[in-house]
Amino acid sequence: MTDYLKDALRKAAMFCAYQERTQQEVRERLKEWGVLGDDAEEVIAELIQQNYLNEERFAKSFAGGKFRVKGWGKRKIKQHLQQRGISGYNLDQAMKEIEPDDYRETLVDLLDKKRRSLRDDNPLIVKQKLVRYAISKGYEADLIWQVLGAEE
Repeated sequence: MTDYLKDALRKAAMFCAYQERTQQEVRERLKEWGVLGDDAEEVIAELIQQNYLNEERFAKSFAGGKFRVKGWGKRKIKQHLQQRGISGYNLDQAMKEIEPDDYRETLVDLLDKKRRSLRDDNPLIVKQKLVRYAISKGYEADLIWQVLGAEE
């Protein structure tokens, strides 16, 4: 490995050590640094071997964090992971980070909080706004209707 590649590897390792990254993010950063093609792939392979880069670990921490901190639903999390180049096995593992009971409970809490912020007397309009809000957070329509139906 040339000095130039060792330097790129060192910088990329620091980039990955700061927070979990995807191969796509590292590839883009290497491109910014002028490391392209086979050289970039060599650096990425070395990062994976040294466990600086692990897409399953990234996907799990991303999914868990967005769910717990931002209250995102599975559809939104899955979409954002796919945009970052995560698919297949790693995507499935990320979705397993979210416990079904916690998922439903978080949706119930989100809807309760949102309902308290709405200033409308018409129950149909309130329900419509709640559904739209939950869908925008990435929750599945059938689960939203189940939760709203259970409250009546």
